[in-house]
Amino acid sequence: MSKEPILQLKNLKVSFQSGKKFFPAVDGVSFELREGEILGIVGESGSGKSVTSLASMGLIPSPPGKIESGEILFEGKDLRNISEKEWRNIRGNQISMIFQEPMTSLNPLFTVGNQLMEALKLHTDLSKADAKARCIELLRLVGIPRAEGILKEYPHQLSGGMRQRVMIAMAMACNPRVLIADEPTTALDVTIQAQILALMKHLNKKTNTSIILITHDLGVVAEICERVIVMYAGQIVEQGDVRTILKNPQHPYTKGLLKSVPDLRQKKDRLYSIPGTVPLPGSVQKGCRFAARCAEVFGKCHNESPELVQLENLGTEVRCFLHTLKGESETCVGVTS
Repeated sequence: MSKEPILQLKNLKVSFQSGKKFFPAVDGVSFELREGEILGIVGESGSGKSVTSLASMGLIPSPPGKIESGEILFEGKDLRNISEKEWRNIRGNQISMIFQEPMTSLNPLFTVGNQLMEALKLHTDLSKADAKARCIELLRLVGIPRAEGILKEYPHQLSGGMRQRVMIAMAMACNPRVLIADEPTTALDVTIQAQILALMKHLNKKTNTSIILITHDLGVVAEICERVIVMYAGQIVEQGDVRTILKNPQHPYTKGLLKSVPDLRQKKDRLYSIPGTVPLPGSVQKGCRFAARCAEVFGKCHNESPELVQLENLGTEVRCFLHTLKGESETCVGVTS
């Protein structure tokens, strides 16, 4: 498998307007997606995961949102400098997205067949008969039985799992180079979740499609991802190989997320949760954005913003002063929950 990056984000900053001020929802995010890999992005609601993915698709609503700075490179070309017409040629063709809620993403007034064929009409020269055959092939690829009959049905006639499979089929219609899946298993029962994840893994292996999987479920990341990015309050706080980070997390936020995962082998009266909530965009004016919730916070954390640093011994990157002290004698002080 080639390890060349197919999609790169460099110092991306996205802000949204509230009143007369703009507040950063994504602040200085940089990462690369390599060809044929599955990359996970995790974090709580409000951490900037979905905004990052929408920016990668050119779907930030303006107003109130705008990309303040940074680069979005697809196969070396900066997508920030292209026209809307060029975006339409890329979106759904070379870069596709599976949105969170399939019921609101599918048009209730059109049949599944009409909606599947739309992408093929836009991006290919297939005849009507060939487009229909391709739709049936796609539905079978995503594990939908009686595919020909499903083409004539409307979204409300399908179950949640079936609608999600249709969304994946639509996203894969033009054999995209990059597939962005934003919480693809949300609101589905566990057996359907497992089937959807297995399907995505199968598609990745069969078509070599690079996948960005956005989720809050670390179990999902452990199951199918090769690398993981942990986001908090619009910034990347840790990134690297999945096994390394899950076995040996270095950022207090990542440790808290892992501690929050229920362990069936242990009996506890109360599940662990990280105290506090994700701060509103722009509300932290100085210091580390996680300081108010951190169990290992000390003086420097409240006054200075940590940079993302490379840990050479682990091959991961982390945004935390605990790894840049190098002999400083400040004592860590825990916060009370």
